[in-house]
Amino acid sequence: METAALIPRSRCSLLSLLPILLMVTTLTVAALELGERLMDYVRSEFGDAAHGRLETWQNLHNMAANAPVDRQLRLVNSFFNRARFVSDIEHWGEEDYWATPVELLTTNGGDCEDFSIAKYLTLKSMGVPDEQLRIVYVKALELNQAHMVLAWYPEPDADPLILDNLINDIKPASQRTDLEPVYSFNGDGLWLNRSGDSSQRIGNAEGLSHWKDLNSRLIDSLR
Repeated sequence: METAALIPRSRCSLLSLLPILLMVTTLTVAALELGERLMDYVRSEFGDAAHGRLETWQNLHNMAANAPVDRQLRLVNSFFNRARFVSDIEHWGEEDYWATPVELLTTNGGDCEDFSIAKYLTLKSMGVPDEQLRIVYVKALELNQAHMVLAWYPEPDADPLILDNLINDIKPASQRTDLEPVYSFNGDGLWLNRSGDSSQRIGNAEGLSHWKDLNSRLIDSLR
């Protein structure tokens, strides 16, 4: 049987557990705690490897929570970049699905949105301020396609560092001439990028339907 054919059923199995997930990974809580019931469920439904990835994620958080930010960036970027890239159609049976970090790690696959969201939520849970992080929708010029990365701003007007699943090296945005930013967002706002590296705030991230849906699923996991 094709692996891709199993994914939608796996997703349904995972989502059916949402009401009893004891997981703390929301946009507002700076903590990461994976409950025993979730971990037992993942092991029984998805196997030891999936359980081990979630365990490693939690251990990474505990180990790096008090580390300097530059080390946190490197560890988180490297950790999530180990997962395989797979399109939403192949993986979830949908054209554009934004997965939670648990879904990404449990199935060991996702696309650029999933990588960026997982890195954002993990760094935020480690205490990196939300105002320093932005998920950036870009055009990957060499690939001629839409792409998503995570940017870290040490200062509001600084040249941000880019965390990208396409490459493991974390480089300043000024060195990523292969990426053309379109808009960016975090838990606080939504910005439209313009020429000259400037950006204009145009609203709240809640205006993005996929982001709103993702946030709702994270919140539901606490109920």
